[in-house]
Amino acid sequence: MLEKIANGVWKLVLGEPEELTPVKYRKFDINKAGLESLLQRDVVPEVFQALEWKKTKRGIAVTLPMETTEDIFGFGLQLKSLNMAGRKRRIRVNSDPPADTGESHAPAPFYVSSAGYGLFADTFRYADFFMGTNSVKGRSAGKTEVNQIHQEFSESALYALKRAGEKRTIIIDIPGVNGITLYIFSGILKEAVQRYNLFSGGGPLVPMWGLGVWYRTYGGSDQDKVIQMAEAFRTEHIPVDVFGLEPGWHSHSYSCTYEWSYLFPEPEKMIEALKTQHYKINLWEHAFVYPAAPIYQDLLPYSGDYEVWNGLVPDFADEKAVEIFSDYHEKNLVDKGIMGFKLDECDNSDYNPSNWSFPEVSTFPSGMDGEQMHNGIGLLYQNLLDNIYRKKNLRTLSQVRASGALAAPLPFVLYSDLYDHRDFIRGIVTSGFSGMLWSPEVRSCENGGDFLRRVQTVIFSAQALLNCWRIPNPPWKQVDVEKNLRNEYMKEEVYYTQEIRRLLQLRMSLLPYLYSAFMEYHLYGTPPVRAVVLDYPEDSKAAVIDDQYLFGDSMMVCPLTIEDGTNRTVWLPKGTWHNFFSGEIFEGGREYQISAELEEIPVFVKNGALIPLAEPVECVSPDTIFWIRVKSFGKGEQCFTLYEDDFESLDAENGAYNQVLISRDQEGGISWERRGTQPIRYELEI
Repeated sequence: MLEKIANGVWKLVLGEPEELTPVKYRKFDINKAGLESLLQRDVVPEVFQALEWKKTKRGIAVTLPMETTEDIFGFGLQLKSLNMAGRKRRIRVNSDPPADTGESHAPAPFYVSSAGYGLFADTFRYADFFMGTNSVKGRSAGKTEVNQIHQEFSESALYALKRAGEKRTIIIDIPGVNGITLYIFSGILKEAVQRYNLFSGGGPLVPMWGLGVWYRTYGGSDQDKVIQMAEAFRTEHIPVDVFGLEPGWHSHSYSCTYEWSYLFPEPEKMIEALKTQHYKINLWEHAFVYPAAPIYQDLLPYSGDYEVWNGLVPDFADEKAVEIFSDYHEKNLVDKGIMGFKLDECDNSDYNPSNWSFPEVSTFPSGMDGEQMHNGIGLLYQNLLDNIYRKKNLRTLSQVRASGALAAPLPFVLYSDLYDHRDFIRGIVTSGFSGMLWSPEVRSCENGGDFLRRVQTVIFSAQALLNCWRIPNPPWKQVDVEKNLRNEYMKEEVYYTQEIRRLLQLRMSLLPYLYSAFMEYHLYGTPPVRAVVLDYPEDSKAAVIDDQYLFGDSMMVCPLTIEDGTNRTVWLPKGTWHNFFSGEIFEGGREYQISAELEEIPVFVKNGALIPLAEPVECVSPDTIFWIRVKSFGKGEQCFTLYEDDFESLDAENGAYNQVLISRDQEGGISWERRGTQPIRYELEI
């Protein structure tokens, strides 16, 4: 039965669906106000008139028609490919997928099509999506072509991805079920993504400090070393907002005790020292509970029947397990001043020698089995910890290794221990199709040049994270791990320190612009960082661009890797574009060969844009006032909306924010108007 549940959103129930699904466990209401702000759509996309489904020995199979020119995007975080037309995707959480199969840290059973719709299958099962990979029997019966003697015959030619020359079928194979609920979202690409995100609840309300610079410190640091490094950053004017502590803070880490180790004999003293300097503290952990943990005995009845790393796997789908785990974290960590967590190794591993998989035959008190829990634990874990902060009317921005369907409202950013820079850029591009945030964190670097290229990418991402858990000294002093461990600094230390300071200051200058993009995500479901094709669906070239992306509404970021050297190809869609740094003008609708020295990253701005740039601060404190100047690109009337609130509480969810409207008139004059009664956090210099 097909049921319209909101503007442009339909629910279709086939057979008898399972009870334990992503929709059952989501905690955010549909953002109907945001959906009503979009184009009114009252007719279900035409393709669903041809939908068929059947029960099979495996479970159920759903089929839809697919056009030969149809482009498909989504399926969560995908590090290996962008356009899924002609590919098979398996929705299975896995930290180390051996190939481009669809498995990833954060797969999702959701996709969008250039045919004008998005589709979400409400399941935690390892569903397979065949996106035009096969024809039904008889479709090719009339083919008579034969190989010619001069035709290329090679392995690469035989096994290359090929788009079909005739109509094909989308097949959704969901094992072990008697039915499925599908949700349908109308609209071309970005509009369908917005509807899915708003159906999920809208994007998260993030704290301004969370958009600043993150530094995860050496795993072997003690509390004195942490305090010393924090003081050094302030002395050297290196912008940092968040200090992350790695596994060494636990008295036992694999599995976890969630208690402070001997390295931190007075944790509250350290927390206060960092708080005085306006740092926020984020703690690493995973969900596997060591026998010496204070909550171990209480969790025994509310955990799975197999261990990981000698620890319990709590059943986060069970209310009692959630209560025990949450209460401990709230009283012993959050109430002491911890502002967020890094949720590691909830992403399953089959291919790592030290795997952290529990078997799919596992059973949990909630009724989930191991398959469902693998695809669900990342989401359930995020829900649990976010609830603690929501109880206190506080925002957090944290990190997580696994996520899935309906994640848009959760204030967590994905990261990975895989480390290919090109893949990390592709992750920025693909994650935005499915309501996810991704950080191409800076960790190991081959050399100083690689370090700078990675930092350039990360400052133009959802989370500017430097993960330095392997080294006791900052990477701008020494990128070589072994030499860093021996406290040997690079001879170019001064150069790299200057460059990192400049880049991090650039990030801090972009905070009001990025914050406003996140507010648009919260209110209207528009991803703050996204693929080019979402804004330019009519551009056939954009459908394959996986190495450049939009940062907010106006900026096109085109990172380079160390392998690129100082040159890369950039595609600019139709229209006029401006180099963000130099102001040089480019006409779109064509490719350019762009040269960028090691200190440069190509960034282009849409013609007509207004970009608010703040005077960089070293951190965001409760009394920070951002002094903003407006950089204008092009001529003619234009407007940009800044969002202004307390940047820390959840009051903005109920409308407690200002809108600061920046305008340019036909003569190029800039003016601004503040609407709202909240305290002033922005001062504009016109």
